Amino acid sequence: MLSTPKPRSLLHTREITFQGYAREDGLWDIEGHLKDFKTNPFQTTAKVWQPGEAFHDMWVRVTLDKDFVIKEIEALMDGQPHAECTAAIPPIEGLIGSRIGKGWRKTIDTHLGGIKGCTHLRELLTSLATAAFQSIPGAFFDPEGNKPPRYLGTCKSWDFDGPVVMRVYPQFYRGKP
Repeated sequence: MLSTPKPRSLLHTREITFQGYAREDGLWDIEGHLKDFKTNPFQTTAKVWQPGEAFHDMWVRVTLDKDFVIKEIEALMDGQPHAECTAAIPPIEGLIGSRIGKGWRKTIDTHLGGIKGCTHLRELLTSLATAAFQSIPGAFFDPEGNKPPRYLGTCKSWDFDGPVVMRVYPQFYRGKP
């Protein structure tokens, strides 16, 4: 738990959730949902948003195969501060055929960067990759055990030279004996 801060007033809350689903056709759906709230009335050109009313309420669903290639993608804005925000949805279809993995952030920026897309949809898509990796069972493993799982070498715990890899995947350990 974090230390107790000095007295303060809550101004803003952002909720982001992800859910992963196995489909009957062998694909996976990963859904992301982002909501932003203020604690005081908030004025945009569209309206006055009341405390607790989500002025960003956005969804993304990505359908992936076992290689993390996007087969389908859908975005929806149930709440947005400006009517023009929804114009950022159609370009998202340009991600169909892309692979979530190394270079994913660059792929997002190529298709949705700057004024082509929406900051909040880009944020959802960036973090959606981690939810996909957590959701898709077996996609990381070579059945013969000749290749390391894709997540090795991606964080401190899964360092090829570290103690976790030495214990869990000794065949891929690269450190000193």
